Amino acid sequence: MINMPEWQRCLDAQLGPPKPGQYRAKPEDFWVDEQLDFTPEAHGEHLWLRVEKRNQTTLDVVRILGSLCDVTPRDIGYSGMKDRIAVTRQWLSVHLPGRDAPSSLAHSLNAQGITVVEQVRHPRKLKRGVHRTNRFVLRLSGEATESEDFTGRWEALCQYGVPNYFGPQRFGHKGHNLQRAEALLNRGWRKRDDRQGMMLSTARSFLFNELLSARITDDTWSQPLAGDTLMLDGTQSVFSIDATDATLMARAAALDVHPTGVLWGVGGAGQGDAASYEAQLLQQHPALCSGLERSGVKQARRALRMRLLEPQLAWETGAVRLSFVLPRGSFATAVLGELLVAN
Repeated sequence: MINMPEWQRCLDAQLGPPKPGQYRAKPEDFWVDEQLDFTPEAHGEHLWLRVEKRNQTTLDVVRILGSLCDVTPRDIGYSGMKDRIAVTRQWLSVHLPGRDAPSSLAHSLNAQGITVVEQVRHPRKLKRGVHRTNRFVLRLSGEATESEDFTGRWEALCQYGVPNYFGPQRFGHKGHNLQRAEALLNRGWRKRDDRQGMMLSTARSFLFNELLSARITDDTWSQPLAGDTLMLDGTQSVFSIDATDATLMARAAALDVHPTGVLWGVGGAGQGDAASYEAQLLQQHPALCSGLERSGVKQARRALRMRLLEPQLAWETGAVRLSFVLPRGSFATAVLGELLVAN
């Protein structure tokens, strides 16, 4: 059985491990706002709702919406899963062809702790992963924020980028999701046992984090290696390189391109120096790798590094408030892991 490891931080070599701290003493300390890069068209069969929730999961909202609108969960769309212990804003869609939403919908949602911030019609269902970014406002406190090196840590992340780890919420409490994924892959993945593909995602996330940690240990996570696949910042566009040169190194230093790591699945093997890290994964976790390949999931790439957009730091009495924007799929907890040890 796989146990959750302690993955390597990028700032430890320079500044040592961070001090203890808190970042979610109450839901209001962790605020998230999902950002689309388009505007709904104001007509169509789907009602799109931008809602604010507190202490509820996205699936909690889906369940409540389905009950109030008399639709099944399949008729409800959302782009991303948002944290429970937080105040979050996100879009959801409800398929209501030829009929209006209940007139009391906003009031009924509000009675269950969900505020409708905006509502508009659109021709299509909201699909997973279509939002562009998430804006975070986080309040941190404790010994870490009182440490002399806190500002230096924050400035280093703003300048050089952040390891793009999957956050601990992906793996469940004490890694239980990872253990479930391991068991499922060992006996043979079947869609009926993993309807949403969460166990596949958990296993791939674990392997990606393992690769990223190894490259941080070797100080190669933020610079291209021969054979790397690079991703253009702010996009999902990738290109492969046979060798490195001064131009590529300069672009990486400017956060214009990022090395990527494999999201394991069916696909070709890596090349050059970068391939040694994939070979290491296969050697260390053969059952996970082979189980993912047998499932038929296709190989993909994820940037090893993320850029903090619009970063701001403000000091408060006994705390610090951070705000920043991350691309979809990136975790604020990966940023916080470089700044404090949660207690």
